[in-house]
Amino acid sequence: MSTFLGMPRGRVPGPPADPAVGQLTGDRPFPAAARSALGNSRLRANLAHATSTIRAKRAAVVEEVPDWEALREAGSAIKAATMARLPELLEQLEANVVARGGQVHWARDAAEANAVVTDLVRTTGADEVVKVKSMATAEIGLNEALEAAGITALETDLAELIVQLAGDKPSHILVPAIHRGRAEIREIFAQRMPGVDTGALTDEPAVLAAAARAHLREAFLRARVAVSGANFAVADTGTLTVVESEGNGRMCLTLPQTLITVMGVEKVVPTWSDLEVFLQLLPRSSTGERMNPYTSTWTGVTPGDGPSEFHLVLLDNGRSRALADEAGRSALHCIRCSACLNVCPVYERTGGHAYGSVYPGPIGAVLTPQLTGLTGGDDPNDSLPYASSLCGACYDVCPVKINIPELLVQLRAEHTEAHAEKHRLPTPEAAAMRAAAWVMRDADRFAAAGRAATVARRGIRKGKPVLPLPPPLNGWTASRDVPAPPAETFRDWWSRTRGARS
Repeated sequence: MSTFLGMPRGRVPGPPADPAVGQLTGDRPFPAAARSALGNSRLRANLAHATSTIRAKRAAVVEEVPDWEALREAGSAIKAATMARLPELLEQLEANVVARGGQVHWARDAAEANAVVTDLVRTTGADEVVKVKSMATAEIGLNEALEAAGITALETDLAELIVQLAGDKPSHILVPAIHRGRAEIREIFAQRMPGVDTGALTDEPAVLAAAARAHLREAFLRARVAVSGANFAVADTGTLTVVESEGNGRMCLTLPQTLITVMGVEKVVPTWSDLEVFLQLLPRSSTGERMNPYTSTWTGVTPGDGPSEFHLVLLDNGRSRALADEAGRSALHCIRCSACLNVCPVYERTGGHAYGSVYPGPIGAVLTPQLTGLTGGDDPNDSLPYASSLCGACYDVCPVKINIPELLVQLRAEHTEAHAEKHRLPTPEAAAMRAAAWVMRDADRFAAAGRAATVARRGIRKGKPVLPLPPPLNGWTASRDVPAPPAETFRDWWSRTRGARS
């Protein structure tokens, strides 16, 4: 039977017409958006404080685990094996969910996923849903799609609630409101939260949490439909898993009559023993905890216990594109821990909004372009592979050992090739690189270039950097100094001290 990522053709006809649909693309390239963010001193202070705190917590709990590197290796191996047989595992997951009373829907892109969820909510007659924090639903823009259909989506995660009340966008995978300080949150609650006692409201975390709890309590009790994501799905039992720290997820997963889960197809794991590895890796890498306070698992429906109707929406939205890239598919190994964001010097200074996509930071810089594709043109996502210093800190902390720097270099090469195919005339950078390659291919030419640089040094004061260069070279010297050429080249030094041979 002809299949598309293991999905029968009759169910999902062909590849996505627009894999970038959803909240995966910003309106500006990263450099322009980052430049604006760098001018916001409050944003930078909030990010520096939050990321340093999370880094310290993670380092402390990881240090306690003597076999941490072995766990990382195991996680990486499980993910690689899962991607190698993903279609088979997805069909196994579907069969087991259906056998246990659930229903499975396949969505090739964000538009289809939103249509499925909207239709399911309408069928229940509800005009409101409560939501568990979910990157998949943020990716497809589900809240906006439900709002357009006259359905209110109420975020119940504290950070997501802050973002929603502020009319803002998430800027972090784990802590969506990381760019907001306590005083800002207090003002958001005072101005936007219905029924809040502004006189008693302070910026103390306990007071803010209590206000949110009171605001959400009635919503939990009246909710008939809940929407969630899933951290993992176990193929051999049809079990879904959500991990969280506040208890709001547990309320959404157990109280409503109907539960709808939207999950990226890469979140499947083969067995419960595989899940065991990730339940050790994820909390330490994400929240700096030994285990998640709430780990909820459910398998289909159970009469008299929890929701009486369960729907699983399996989302592609460009994942087939990433899976087809044998080298780049490791980006799909991501378990959304956000450890790479917390150590990234670029993210810490620009924040998540600069990336445009709901997936910011180092993992977003590789995952988003793979989901949407590189055009070789002016698409904002084409700039994301360059949003990195390639320092390697992200690779060091990734719990499943995704080599993000290597993927970034690969994507940069792909972007350059796509640009060359699209534009006949080379860019100034490409022309300069070709000239450098021509010089370096010949020993005599390379030696002559070194001597020429030494001659050019005569007009520069000893030890002083080269002044800003004229266009188009000023693009380089505008943000860095060019060191003064040495008084003697290495080749001349070698010839002088080791013999006449050059």
